[in-house]
Amino acid sequence: MSSALDRLKSLTAKITSYELSRKENLKALEHLYESLNINDKVASFEDLFYFKAINLSGISLHREDLGAVKEKRYVQIIAIIYDKTSKVKNKNSSLGYFGRSEKLDAALKDEIVSFVLRWRFEKSFMTLEHYHGMINTLEK
Repeated sequence: MSSALDRLKSLTAKITSYELSRKENLKALEHLYESLNINDKVASFEDLFYFKAINLSGISLHREDLGAVKEKRYVQIIAIIYDKTSKVKNKNSSLGYFGRSEKLDAALKDEIVSFVLRWRFEKSFMTLEHYHGMINTLEK
C-alpha cells in the first residue's frame, strides 16, 4: 500500500514540477521575445506558436556542443511556417538576424539559444496537449 502511495506522491511531485517549469519558462520566453526584438516581426507573443518549428543558424543546438559558435556563419533565428495551400509547403521566415557568429556577444548568444530552447519546450507541451485531446475524443 505504501509503495503505491509513494509512487503516487512521486508522480504528483513530477507533474507539479513540470507545470512550475512550464510557467517559469513562459515568463522567461516572453521576456526574451521582447529583449531580442522578435516582437518587431511577430506582433503578438501568442502568435509565436503558429510556427511549425523555430531553428537557429550559426550556433549549435546539439546537446554535445550546445551554444558552440559555428565559425564564419551568420546567426539567425528562423521560423518555419507550414502552408498546405501553397505550392511550397514549408517557408522560412527570419525572426532575428544577429550578424557574424564570431563577433556575437556571449550574453546575447546565450539569450538566443535560450529563446529557441524555451520555445521548443513550450511547443512540446502544446503538442502533448493537442494529441491528448485527440485521443480523448476517440475514447468517448
